[in-house]
Order: sequence, then C-alpha cells, then structure tokens
Amino acid sequence: MIHQPRIIFMGSPDFAVPILEALAKHYLLAGVVTQPDRPAGRGGSLRLPAIKVTALRLAIPVMQPEKLRLPEAMSQLQAWTPDLIVVAAFGQILRREVLDLPRYGCINVHGSLLPRGRGAAPIQASILAGDQETGITIMKMDPGVDTGPILSQRSIPIAPDDTGGSLFEKMAPLGAELLLETLPKYLSGELVPRPQHEEGATYAPLLKKEDGLLDFIKPALELERRVRAFTPWPGTWLIWKGTHLKILRASVSGGKSPGLGRRLTVEGCPAVGTGDGILILDEVQPAGKNPMPGKAFLAGARNWQEP
Repeated sequence: MIHQPRIIFMGSPDFAVPILEALAKHYLLAGVVTQPDRPAGRGGSLRLPAIKVTALRLAIPVMQPEKLRLPEAMSQLQAWTPDLIVVAAFGQILRREVLDLPRYGCINVHGSLLPRGRGAAPIQASILAGDQETGITIMKMDPGVDTGPILSQRSIPIAPDDTGGSLFEKMAPLGAELLLETLPKYLSGELVPRPQHEEGATYAPLLKKEDGLLDFIKPALELERRVRAFTPWPGTWLIWKGTHLKILRASVSGGKSPGLGRRLTVEGCPAVGTGDGILILDEVQPAGKNPMPGKAFLAGARNWQEP
C-alpha cells in the first residue's frame, strides 16, 4: 500500500456529500468531478451541485464536464494522476479508459445490496418493491451498470414510513462509514473483490418527472409505496380540475375499491379507488397552494366526489 494515495472523487447530489467529507478528512483529494451547474426554479438561475459546493468549501479542485469522454476532461483526469477514483451517485457511465486510469481502479459507493437495485435509483426502487431492508455496497467498477465485484456491504432496515428522502439521509452517512472501513483493507490487498451473482439481480432505472403521475389501475399498496419512494422527487400527483394535485402522504384503506380512479371520502379524507383497495390522501398540495392535510383540502373541495 502506498502511504498517501491520490484520490479523485466523482459525485453530484446530497447523498454523496458525507462520503466526500469523510474522504477529505483521511485522504489526499487530487480533484472532484461533478455535473455542470443546471438552471433551476422559475427564474432559471444556475444551481450548483451539492458536491461542488462541498468541494469549494474544502478547497479541492473541481471539474464539471458535460461528458467525461471529452478530450479536455480526460486530460484533466490524467493530470491529477490518481491512484484511485471513488464514485458515489455521479450520474455518468465511466468508460474503460477512465476505469483503467488509476492503479487501484475505480470503486463505487452504491445505495443498495447488489445485485439487487442496479441502476440510477436504487433507494427509491427498494421502497417501491416493498423491501424490508436495503443497504450500501462498496464495489470495484467494471464497464457494466453496477455489475462489478463486491468489496463490502452493510444492510439497513426500511421503516414502514420511510420516504426516498428519509432513506437517503440514513444511507449517506452509512456509505461514508463503510467506505472508510473498506479502503485501508482494499488498498493493502487484504480485501479481495468477490464477483456478483446474477441470481436476484434487479434494475432501478433513472427516474423521470412523468413517473410521478399515479396510475390507479395499480393496487393501493403499490401506490402508497410510490408516494413514499418519490418523496421528495419526482413527487406524485393526480389530475384534479385540469391541474396537478400533489400527493404528499397517503395510506391504504382496507375497503373495497368503488372503481378505478373513482373519488370518494374515507374517514373525512379524500380517497381514490384503485385496482385493489382504496388510497387515502392524507396530505396534499393543490396547484398554487401550500401543503395541507387531506381533511382541510376536502373542506374546500365539496365537489370532490363528483365525476
């Protein structure tokens, strides 16, 4: 093992921040690679990725290539002369020339117990699937999508009320902790990567904004998981009076569905019939208004049950 390996970190969202902070306390960070600044909000002002904000605070050089395959991006990676690249929710596929650049290769901090949950949205996928637990996997990257050999794993239970956001908050520090435990053993050669089994592999594709529209042909239990999984992003909604009615919290009624998409009232709350059971809308946000309890919404929506 070399005394002080030079590490490049690649990541973008909040999930990656504790991992970068932990690395910076114990290792030499040659540089950080993150996504470009993007327009956000109605004004279209540029928003900096969370990792860029952290890197600037830690005085670590930052690169924001649109694509890593650009010649200038590859030239900068080479100039940083990394011994290791650590990746956490970066958002771009690493090509072979990047994977082969560091002497210790590239390792990824992934938000699932691989091979379950390969892909861009593993934390949301675990809630959608109704899993009882998920976890963090530290893996050595190969050209596939999260198919590389495993270095270490740690599980965490999924609470019945966990959302995508709350699970992110639990798992990010867990990822940082496991990475710091794993790196010394990996760099010294004590820890040998073990191949993944294809049996039990699932895929968690990138989420899109339109995924949040609720399809009431699905069972109420599945829709309730969807509301939790897609909180805070992309969120879930239904169409009410020609506009989006955001669903912030929901629960399942044991009653029989009155029909697909049929609106009704259950215990003073708005509810909708589904393919199996009834979905109760516990907290909603009408277009242009603040979030409110379902009962408060119903008080001002007296024609809720009308077709």
